[in-house]
Amino acid sequence: MEKIEKKLTQLLTAVFPNNDYQVVAGKVDGCTISSLVYDSRLVKPGSLYFAWPGVHVHGNTYIAKAIEAGAAAVVFQDELSSDVLSALRSSADSAAKRDVPLIKVKDSRFAMAPFAAAFYDNPSKKMVVIGVTGTEGKSTTVFLIWQFLRLCGKKAGFFSTVQYSLGGEAVNNPEHQTTPESTVVQEKLYQMAENGCEYAVVESSSHGLSKKLNRLGSVYFDVGIMMNVTSEHLEFHGTYEQYKSDKANLFRALDECDHVKTISGKEVKVPSFGIVKAADPAAGYFADCTKKPVYGFAMETDVFADVDRAGGKLEGLFVAEEIKSDSEGEFFDLYGRCASSKDKAGNSSDAVFTYGERCAISVDEEACAAETDFTICVDNRYSICDIRINLPGTFNVYNATAAMLAVSGILGVTIASLKDAAAKLLPVKGRMTIIDRGQPFEVIVDYAHTPSSFMTIFPPLRERLEREAAERNAETCTGNGAGGTTGACNAESAVKRGRLIALFGSGGERDTKKRPEQGRIASEYCDIVILADEDPRGEDPMTLLEDIAAGCKNSSRGENLFLIPDRPAAIAKAFSLAEPGDIVLLLGKAHENSIIYKDYVMPYDEISEAEKQLEKLKAR
Repeated sequence: MEKIEKKLTQLLTAVFPNNDYQVVAGKVDGCTISSLVYDSRLVKPGSLYFAWPGVHVHGNTYIAKAIEAGAAAVVFQDELSSDVLSALRSSADSAAKRDVPLIKVKDSRFAMAPFAAAFYDNPSKKMVVIGVTGTEGKSTTVFLIWQFLRLCGKKAGFFSTVQYSLGGEAVNNPEHQTTPESTVVQEKLYQMAENGCEYAVVESSSHGLSKKLNRLGSVYFDVGIMMNVTSEHLEFHGTYEQYKSDKANLFRALDECDHVKTISGKEVKVPSFGIVKAADPAAGYFADCTKKPVYGFAMETDVFADVDRAGGKLEGLFVAEEIKSDSEGEFFDLYGRCASSKDKAGNSSDAVFTYGERCAISVDEEACAAETDFTICVDNRYSICDIRINLPGTFNVYNATAAMLAVSGILGVTIASLKDAAAKLLPVKGRMTIIDRGQPFEVIVDYAHTPSSFMTIFPPLRERLEREAAERNAETCTGNGAGGTTGACNAESAVKRGRLIALFGSGGERDTKKRPEQGRIASEYCDIVILADEDPRGEDPMTLLEDIAAGCKNSSRGENLFLIPDRPAAIAKAFSLAEPGDIVLLLGKAHENSIIYKDYVMPYDEISEAEKQLEKLKAR
């Protein structure tokens, strides 16, 4: 990346048009900034250092060290302590160090986002930006949107918990953090724009959207997608209501810009809209947070009382029906329930239908191609049936449907035209990833680590095991006798249902209330539960696992409930118990590359470990 240099006066004018800052020392004029840092250990000559209150230490403590390392300027908040002032006086052994400007602001962490946007020339104004939030499904939906865009011939970048792309192929994200700090966010967007990307897809976590951290501040979003909202990260947000509100900042952001972007040197008006999971209780709340049109997606199995409650606030509802699952993916049909019986010009139209009416999805294709205003583009001249996605798990129908709606709307193409591309979608690493080394049972790696994600995964897998057993028994009991007569069928010859074996843990120093609930759900749906380390952090690993086990009321210790902190040993135990036809779920680590303990970080790769343990099993 080319070196960037900006005058500090230029940045201050962009960030504080009303001069809401105070220069308490040094000289602003003539100061040039060549990098932005919030970690004093990364300061180099030309850096603008942001000092803010940390969990354990205030960043002001390191201002003197930052100046010693060559910081060109410092942005800080709060009063400087006597110790800090003493350190500054001691380090001011040259005119250059004495001239370093110290700029006091109300909130230095919040201010870092607009500083970063100004430093990188507002890259989100040079691309269509799609944000995806939700407790579950963010990473997968981001990855699917990115793939759809590329399959449609567009150049796009993305970043998520699992991977990122700056315009080229996806590479693994080495960090545990979903949404990085604002300096990193803006730098990645800048690199995407410099690489010729027209679209950026951003996984938008609740931390990233929170105004307290402001990691996604000064990002000009055009499309907001809400996958679901359940209770999570209450150790940070405090309450579910605050958690929901912080996530909804994505939809509020849709009203904060005019959506006029300069893409590839051409000024264009970009469509802006929201997409929500219609049956989620928060759907109506999110729709109320923006003046832009909001569309919903759902499954036929959703509780439509919830869907209808949000329906009056949605421009249209798109429902996946006739869902059929196999071990490699899903088939489904897609139908529409449209909110308006008028076209964009306000005229009556046969192409759209009143909300609540059943209709094959349909909107005038010419309207889709129009550059003004916006309509989700679908076409009833094509039968949108038997859509295939090679992504195991019924919940992936939600993810794929949301992705198709987003791409249809932003590109102005029909959903039907995306059907072939849907069949080419690849799964995200560590999201329902199947590990096959010739073993007689299934092994699936997934990131599920919350009660709501357990409810998304366990019931359909249990149902599949029961259905497969019933189908095999039906084949055994009919047509097997001589001359095609009914074959013998009794309890002894009946095929037994494969078992569901789940291995998981819970994050240390995080929401403790979810732990027994994880255990309760797992013991209700799984035949065997094995508890193992996820990221204990500063907590005692066995005590943490006992918190989960307290909820396993349907399981017996030593019979179908095992507490084995050492994760590789726990995986070996799970495989040793597995029989032909069983499904073993390894949950919670997925794409992550380490297990965090109190005093050290252990390198770890769940998929590699599973493959290693399967090879050991074969060698016995």
